[in-house]
Amino acid sequence: MPDKKTKNSLIKELSAVMEALSSVTGQHMEVVLHDLEHPEASVLRIVNGHVSGRQVGSSLLEGPENDMGFTGLLGQEVPLEKTEPAVYTNYRTVGPQGRPLRSSTVLFRDESGKATLSLCFNADYSEVDVAREALSRLMPIQPVAAESGEAGLESRMHEIICACIPPSGQLKVGATKKEKVEIVRQMQEKGLFIVRGGVEMAARVLGVTRYTVYNYLDEIKKTQLP
Repeated sequence: MPDKKTKNSLIKELSAVMEALSSVTGQHMEVVLHDLEHPEASVLRIVNGHVSGRQVGSSLLEGPENDMGFTGLLGQEVPLEKTEPAVYTNYRTVGPQGRPLRSSTVLFRDESGKATLSLCFNADYSEVDVAREALSRLMPIQPVAAESGEAGLESRMHEIICACIPPSGQLKVGATKKEKVEIVRQMQEKGLFIVRGGVEMAARVLGVTRYTVYNYLDEIKKTQLP
């Protein structure tokens, strides 16, 4: 059974942290504290709930799509000694009306390793993007660069790939799966796969199919889970 006293103390401490954060965060940043033992009404405290349309008493299922808060319920089997908080940072979620959000989550476990609480941060930068677009329209038209945006992007993608493969600049013949997975991990960290065509380009360099690259990414994701 969870230690209720410890849990209640942690709730009070996290609530105090949230109160402090609410005084300095903008309205685009939602901060929410979940009780994972009561997913049907998990929201204990929330700041800027308009970001996801939730309030105190909302269920875990009402959160943004791909919310890592669900990990607390789906991944209960952990080593008994693994009771430290699990941190998931800067991942993509989807809010109301399909608005893209950037999110981070901290999972707190009891002495048995069971996730009992989560503190989640969801940032909606859509208004910032609108403002940036409006400002760009007010700026004078820039001369056409010698290198188009598309060509520049492809050049940057090549730079990322070259930075991830061996110093020789070429992938050695007979490279092992482990070596290829490590290369894909480095490419992912440098952002290659957030742009269209990144997976295909990596596949060509590694001599594998795009589906194999996706499989490597799945393996990497599993190793990053707590």
